[in-house]
Amino acid sequence: MAKKEWITSDIVLFELVDVNGENLPPFTAGAHIDVHIPDGLTRQYSLCNNPSETHRYEIGVLRDHQSRGGSIAMHDNVMVGDLIDISEPRNAFSLQTNAEESVLLAGGIGITPLLCMAERLSDLGSHFQLHYCNRSCDRSAFKQRIEASSFADNVLFYYDDAPDEQKLDIEKVLARPSAYKHLYICGPTGFLTFVREKAKEIGWADQNIHFEYFGGNMLESENTNHFQIQIASSGKLYNVSPEETIVDVLLANSIKVPISCEQGVCGTCLTRVLDGIPEHLDLYLSEEERVLNNQMLLCCSRSLSRLLVLDL
Repeated sequence: MAKKEWITSDIVLFELVDVNGENLPPFTAGAHIDVHIPDGLTRQYSLCNNPSETHRYEIGVLRDHQSRGGSIAMHDNVMVGDLIDISEPRNAFSLQTNAEESVLLAGGIGITPLLCMAERLSDLGSHFQLHYCNRSCDRSAFKQRIEASSFADNVLFYYDDAPDEQKLDIEKVLARPSAYKHLYICGPTGFLTFVREKAKEIGWADQNIHFEYFGGNMLESENTNHFQIQIASSGKLYNVSPEETIVDVLLANSIKVPISCEQGVCGTCLTRVLDGIPEHLDLYLSEEERVLNNQMLLCCSRSLSRLLVLDL
């Protein structure tokens, strides 16, 4: 860990560099890394520096007292000089760099991947606006960095404690959707759900709405059923109890699947379903994608049928 800086009262900016001073694997705007925290936790954080940089990664971490411990461990236990294991960057929230216009909407700590996108769009000379919503001015991470940037004129700030006339006019921001205009949303569950639903009401096409949750509350199943999963490549069957996730069962049987957030928000464990009816408990798939029942997130979703056949 090369640098640790408090940029608000509850957000820390971490800078990571290679232990031998080598260049890091390249990344694209919207990418994230898995950070293996020393106490055994693994958490996913978006990269927020300019993708043109190869010598470092920057991540912003909000201290969340209702979290499962990852952010608190990062704040309290990770110090400058510590050796931290991370994954290579992955991107499930990629930027469409050929769009004629981009609208970026950030809620709170959701600014991190969108800041990276703004850096990239600015470098490309693309037409975009970044709308940054926060509880108050002093809770706005990266405000000084944004105001000093080359794209400062493309950014609008909104605060919950400001007069009504200063607050976000969502219908104005989302007006005039088109096939060549793309929307990117990142933030807490309530914020993201509100913006997505409003965008659909206004007429935005699903393929032009891109989003990433920053944590969330997984939907809870009302079923207490046992079910079976079948691995298509081997034909083997495995039982899943009400106390287990599909990922638990797969890993217990030495079947490796990619996982990251384990909250149903990142899409890393998205897997094709060849037969059966999933019970979708994630926050990643759209309603249209859920109705098809041909894919599911293994970390949290379950089954409404007695058998699920997975493309593994």
